[in-house]
Amino acid sequence: MIGRFPILDISPVVNFGGEYVGAKAIPNESINVGATIIREGHDGFTAFVVLLDQKGKESSRIQMREIWPKSSRFEAPIKASSVGIWHFYIEVIAKNPGEFAKDLVSQSERFPIYVERERALVGSWYEFFPRSEGAIKNSDGSITSGTFATAAKRIPAVAEMGFDVLYIPPIHPIGYSHRKGKNNSLEALPSDPGVPWGIGNESGGHDAVNPELGTMKDFEEFLKVARKNKIEVALDLALQCSPDHPWVKTNPEWFTKRADGSIAYAENPPKKYQDIYPINFDNDYPGLFAEIYRVVTFWIEKGVSIFRVDNPHTKPVHFWQELIAKVNTKYPEVIFLSEAFTVPPMMHSLGKAGFQQSYTYFTWRTTKQELIEYGTEVAHHTSAFFRPNFWVNTPDILPFHLQSGNPAIFAMRAVLAATMTPSWGMYAGYELYEHIPIAEGKEEYRDSEKYEIKVRDWDGAEKKGLTLAPFISTLNRIRRENPALQRLRNLHFHNTDSDQILAYSKREGKNLILVVVNLDGLHARETMVHWDLWALGLDELGLSPDSFQVTDLLDGSNYAWSKDTFVRLDPARPNGRVAHIALVKTK
Repeated sequence: MIGRFPILDISPVVNFGGEYVGAKAIPNESINVGATIIREGHDGFTAFVVLLDQKGKESSRIQMREIWPKSSRFEAPIKASSVGIWHFYIEVIAKNPGEFAKDLVSQSERFPIYVERERALVGSWYEFFPRSEGAIKNSDGSITSGTFATAAKRIPAVAEMGFDVLYIPPIHPIGYSHRKGKNNSLEALPSDPGVPWGIGNESGGHDAVNPELGTMKDFEEFLKVARKNKIEVALDLALQCSPDHPWVKTNPEWFTKRADGSIAYAENPPKKYQDIYPINFDNDYPGLFAEIYRVVTFWIEKGVSIFRVDNPHTKPVHFWQELIAKVNTKYPEVIFLSEAFTVPPMMHSLGKAGFQQSYTYFTWRTTKQELIEYGTEVAHHTSAFFRPNFWVNTPDILPFHLQSGNPAIFAMRAVLAATMTPSWGMYAGYELYEHIPIAEGKEEYRDSEKYEIKVRDWDGAEKKGLTLAPFISTLNRIRRENPALQRLRNLHFHNTDSDQILAYSKREGKNLILVVVNLDGLHARETMVHWDLWALGLDELGLSPDSFQVTDLLDGSNYAWSKDTFVRLDPARPNGRVAHIALVKTK
């Protein structure tokens, strides 16, 4: 039933499975609450959004404003100040036109806001394989694997590039049965290390470490080095097993059997994973849930606070809702990143089920229109339940636009990922412009690190200047120093006269960032940028739209811009420019 005054189409409201789940937020993040509010006749009313803290006490009461005359759509920003479950409701008050002076009041339902720690929204992620970091190629061509100890020596360089999350693939023992060889060969040589996602052998399963990487004590020391460098380690949570995993013997009911009694291996058509057994959640759900919860809490107690979850869309959604809720009840600081490159409804459902972040389709969005549409979607249409993490590449994905190896394209994609959303990521080798595909028409790396150990010459690349690392360091520094780039819902696109130049802005308080990117990567492009003044809020900042000063944070250049600004970006010249990341100077 509606109240005395209809309060309709309230946002942000997340309905999942017939109940309201919390809209996503972090402390002090501004969230616009909106509603369509009407009343009969011509008399007016006043609407408020009321924010309640975790104890149900009123924290703020903000008057809502109609976004444009006669739209009947009202908005007001709210900010929750601490981690926890908060609520809000909308209250409408109007004078009674009758003989009694009592005010008429209507209230909406109360809707939850789930406020999580800042890392749930904001982070710069870097991925490397510990076995490759510090690996040595011997004189006979054989390779000595890196270890936790040698990989720890790489952490300061990752920190120097400005990354604050280090994601490592599974560190557990790797199976031998049907082990994959180089380039996904079905026949592995004795020297092939195996795929880290083929988890389990006689040395243990999901709660053990691969002896080739070191001991559990070595891993704990690895975590200490990361913490010393102000980096959180994200551990891969891959709920699957090699045929040699201890669970296969102790709990065969956790797997799907064929008619002949054999266990079915994993398939993601057309791909086949003969070295992996998927888990069947329908045979012994309570037992399986208890074991997975035990494994997750085991690693949390070791010091892991983030899990990157492999292929969560191949497991029941309700399982994730129950697991994440139980984990976060005891460990509210723990964050789960969904690696679900699948259909949008599943990706969105996993967000509603509790995943704090998700991989996205950004990797394949390349044209101006695609980027505008996708950026608008994640910033404004799905941000209540889906937090995007923009990855420029992964060990599985070498997008076609990187396969030229053109450094300008690598720089341009990094700018887009690092400035469009608060969380972005890159996989090791990106800064070295690694770009060779396994075959024409394939978006996979040749000699993929999934199947072999990579020996990279980081120092040599730096000495020769053949690395994007300094540019990445600058990007991450700009992100740290500008609160506007640490928010998602403030992304606004602006018109340009070129289909190869993208312009957008982000503002948080007095911090206003304007970004202009040349999407070509090969040729100089120039255009007029037409800034939407309502989005910039120059009046509130005391600035004139006819002339305002900006500093390009990429190189320190200063410019006088206006509501219609001419820009020219030439990626091909020495020290070519692929973008402007401009800070508007305020008084």
